[in-house]
Amino acid sequence: MTDYRSIDFSGLEAAAADEVVTHSLVRDVTLPSGRTLALITLHNGKDHKRPNTLGPLTLRELGDTLDALRDRAANGEIDAVGVTGKPYIFAAGADLSQIGALRTVDNARKIAQRGHDVLGRLSDLGVPSFSFVNGLALGGGLEVALNSTYRTVDSSAAAIALPEVFLGLIPGWGGAYLLPNLIGIENALEVIISNPLKQNRTLKPQQAHDLGIFDAIFSPANFLEDSLAWADRVIAGEQKVERQRVPGRIERATKWPAAIKIARGMLEQRIGSVPASPYRALDLLERAAKGTKEEGFAREDDALAELVAGDQFAASMYAFDLVQKRAKRPVGAPDKDLARPVNKVGVIGAGLMASQFALLFVRRLQVPVVITDVSQDRVDKGLGYIRDEIGKLEEKGRLDADAASRLRALVSGTTDRSDYADCDFVIEAVFEETSVKQEVFRAIEEHIADDAILATNTSSLSVEEIGSVLAHPERLVGFHFFNPVAVMPLVEVVRTPQTSDAALSTAFVIAKALRKNAIGSADAPGFIVNRLLAKVMGEAIRAIDEGAELTDVETAFAPLGLPMGPFELIDLVGWKVAAHVQDTMATHFPERFHSSENLHALSGVDTPLERDKKKRITGWSKKARKAITVGDAPASAEEILRRVEDELAREIRIMLDEEVVPEVEDIDLALVLGAGWPFIDGGATPYLDRSGASERAAGGAFHDPQIRGI
Repeated sequence: MTDYRSIDFSGLEAAAADEVVTHSLVRDVTLPSGRTLALITLHNGKDHKRPNTLGPLTLRELGDTLDALRDRAANGEIDAVGVTGKPYIFAAGADLSQIGALRTVDNARKIAQRGHDVLGRLSDLGVPSFSFVNGLALGGGLEVALNSTYRTVDSSAAAIALPEVFLGLIPGWGGAYLLPNLIGIENALEVIISNPLKQNRTLKPQQAHDLGIFDAIFSPANFLEDSLAWADRVIAGEQKVERQRVPGRIERATKWPAAIKIARGMLEQRIGSVPASPYRALDLLERAAKGTKEEGFAREDDALAELVAGDQFAASMYAFDLVQKRAKRPVGAPDKDLARPVNKVGVIGAGLMASQFALLFVRRLQVPVVITDVSQDRVDKGLGYIRDEIGKLEEKGRLDADAASRLRALVSGTTDRSDYADCDFVIEAVFEETSVKQEVFRAIEEHIADDAILATNTSSLSVEEIGSVLAHPERLVGFHFFNPVAVMPLVEVVRTPQTSDAALSTAFVIAKALRKNAIGSADAPGFIVNRLLAKVMGEAIRAIDEGAELTDVETAFAPLGLPMGPFELIDLVGWKVAAHVQDTMATHFPERFHSSENLHALSGVDTPLERDKKKRITGWSKKARKAITVGDAPASAEEILRRVEDELAREIRIMLDEEVVPEVEDIDLALVLGAGWPFIDGGATPYLDRSGASERAAGGAFHDPQIRGI
């Protein structure tokens, strides 16, 4: 058993000298029965925009506070201890900026041990401990509650979660042991592994209560008062706390190992074997079925120390910082005061993509939106889709009846382009061909004001060429969404040499209003994301052309850690779209991008991929095999991987030299947001540095010092 009290944490605390300390503010509360509860309020002195976090110095203060309260309990001065947070925030978990600056493996282990040391005292006070979770509770914040004897939650709390696996870690302050033993293995797998891997999904308070994480849930109106009264009744024995989901002996012996086996198989299928943290979390959950809490905590110490010291966590912290900070302050965006007010939006087209645009604009901007197409039937179909989607949002409770009616009234459709006369911002969603986009813009420009902004959603065509037919090319900006429009968080804002600051500023301001992250790009073929995805897809189809088996190519790409293999990606975006993108890039850069007749041939096959019952790719379908012509000199898996790594590194260096983006961080951010590139890679460039591809093909590392573990 680890004796946490004997460990010297002074070095850990010295490394955290600049920590924003969350203080433990104590006051005695007289309960309705006359008993005394010592209430700790966690507060870092900031408002809700800077959540409470738990760094080494915060933990020291909390530990000292709990020691003092334990002494008071022993003297009979208090009957219970409670913990709550500042308004809207309980605690957002470990201070990640401090964890990333630990500098030594020894400190990495000690941050795990310090958390167990301090939070573990909540169950050893000599009196019951209560966590009154009044707001956001993530990671270590939720683990404060799990270490307490009893827990209540505010029904309006923003989010409840253990997101560590998303960041390349595991719940390391008791969560991996305590949670499955509280709510059962299946529910714990959902909270600790499944939800983080679903784009960091969180729980609503009612969901967390239903799972058994909390013993009671109260409304925000009198949350603390109701929680204190409930705690008083619990102390008196008047309120029985029943925990229906606590696993029994039979569940531990039968359901537990079966659930672990199923989860392991699903992980292997969904994410491959590269990410370390999901499998470490799974191992901890498996072993939590047996043994003592102290043994469980010691295993968490080992796992957290190993992961914190590793390359994947360092890359995750780099990616996390990009998403949390850089994405919110787009580099190269002109002054927002230059943006044109947008009081009406026009969408050219009424197909699926255009309808998705219209729905997004009307929901987020709350202004009139008009769509147009070549026939009234197409317009009506688009309007029907938008109204149906608004109805679905109403059914799910995401819109009330009045809001839904208001949104429906704001959307209209027309075949008369003069209806666009008072639009301030017009975006096209028509066929991906320069002449088609030029024609619709030329026609619309005759009807709109001289200062109205035009936007093209092209994914790879030249924005400057599209605008060359305009009387005012300075009004045109690229505004490239990713599909599905409602889900994907990235918009590439593309500037041409003619684009005015007003047009560019308007695009950035609108992207923010749409709750999207905007990244600026020069008007270069493929812009950022598609240019690099074209490298991935091009090297994959090149390997097929040479004679490699489909499954071997998918396997060769696995070390990249991408959310799906290259042909899974092509199947998702569409074979015709992929062929078009490859042709576009090969036309511009024939010496660097691979275009394949086989890709065109496969685009004419209904179902090119053969899959098993679990939807895993097993090879080409019979029709696909007949449609393609392949060579007899297949490259090895090692050669295929090396080629795609080197090609990515070389292309990124060229993009930086060409100033497609200001800095390499923008490329990584775009890949994370627009292509689902994993946090554990840090986007692409930290991985390429570690693999040696940057040195081999790009003239040196992209980062100095390299983004690596301790």
